[in-house]
Amino acid sequence: MSKPLAERIRPQKLEDYISQEHLVGPKGYLTMHIKQGILPSMILWGPPGVGKTTLASIISRTSGRPFYELSAINSGVKDVREILELAKKGNGLFTTKSPILFIDEIHRFNKSQQDSLLGAVEKGYITLIGATTENPSFEVIPALLSRCQVYVLEPFSKKDLENLLYRAIKEDSIIKSKEVELKEINTLIQMSAGDARKLLNIFELIVLGQESPVVVTDSLVKENVQKNMSRYDKTGEQHYDIISAFIKSIRGSDPNGAVYWLARMIEGGEDHKFIARRLLISASEDIGNANPTALIMANNTFTAVNSIGYPESRLILSQCAIYLANSPKSNASYLAIGRAQQLVKQTGDLSVPLHLRNAPTKLMKDMNYGKDYKYSHDFEDNFVIQEFLPDEIVNTKLYEPGINAKENTFRQILKTRWSDKYNY
Repeated sequence: MSKPLAERIRPQKLEDYISQEHLVGPKGYLTMHIKQGILPSMILWGPPGVGKTTLASIISRTSGRPFYELSAINSGVKDVREILELAKKGNGLFTTKSPILFIDEIHRFNKSQQDSLLGAVEKGYITLIGATTENPSFEVIPALLSRCQVYVLEPFSKKDLENLLYRAIKEDSIIKSKEVELKEINTLIQMSAGDARKLLNIFELIVLGQESPVVVTDSLVKENVQKNMSRYDKTGEQHYDIISAFIKSIRGSDPNGAVYWLARMIEGGEDHKFIARRLLISASEDIGNANPTALIMANNTFTAVNSIGYPESRLILSQCAIYLANSPKSNASYLAIGRAQQLVKQTGDLSVPLHLRNAPTKLMKDMNYGKDYKYSHDFEDNFVIQEFLPDEIVNTKLYEPGINAKENTFRQILKTRWSDKYNY
């Protein structure tokens, strides 16, 4: 079976690498490092399909270093240690240049997996190149991050992607045999979402499905992609549709729907940290103060998923999704901050009332900063009526409690304290 088009035309040297001039151009950071024979451990951070794996392979080939590749999706500490042992022993192969260990999606490694790399990186047994689509400041442990340079790969421009298509037509024998004409490419580029691998996959799918000669048009692309929609594309439209269905199932209090869409994401290879982040948002946006424990549950889930990793993390995600789906719901906090932000946009930077201002200096006190402020703890029930909004918007009610047991209690307290001002 033939390799995919993206593999067949993968660049083999820096001169053929598309874009990223700041890294691999004549005066790029990595170009300079390679010329000087000094190669630091690094994290390549960028969106899917911008050539992180390709760049790591080219660096290895250009610098004359042995190259090992692992995927964080299906590799563990044992796999890492086996490679590190080879590098340490060396058998005379690695005496001048340490081998490169490339780890794709390094953000999927949990703390213990990342810890296993520290010693080898620090002592120079390996040169680590990690690739990630996530912000390494959040996803790579500080100790490892401090030992690596972080290089940001920019998304491909429309011109970059167009050049890639023409390269495929010119260089790939299979595509060349189909006598391809690029008449319209806007839809093709739009559907790729800047991902070169996805662009070439769609392009090859369309070309191989037509009789020669092939004239690529927007309508041809739409027709063929709809017929061959992938089961789950974690960077494309279906990615957003499925996460939307997942959140809406939780919002709609259906644990069955929630678990089903969760399973779809897990089976499709979705990043578990992404799912955990969405649960955190749902716990606040859709549940809020109707059940404040939901946010604690979601936060603990996020922490646990980071620590445990796949496959055990699916159990924790399932538990949290079911808990959130069965929880009472309220979007009152979501609506309140929305109203408040809209009010700020309409009214601008209103002055803070004098009695609420901080007065750390004598001059500020002489200007009546903080004057007549009432310290709530000095009064019965730790409460006293005073104004907390700017003069221009006094008596503006932004928070309306939801209809649920917890917030019904809030409403009774607000009625007792603020009924005259805010009409609770």
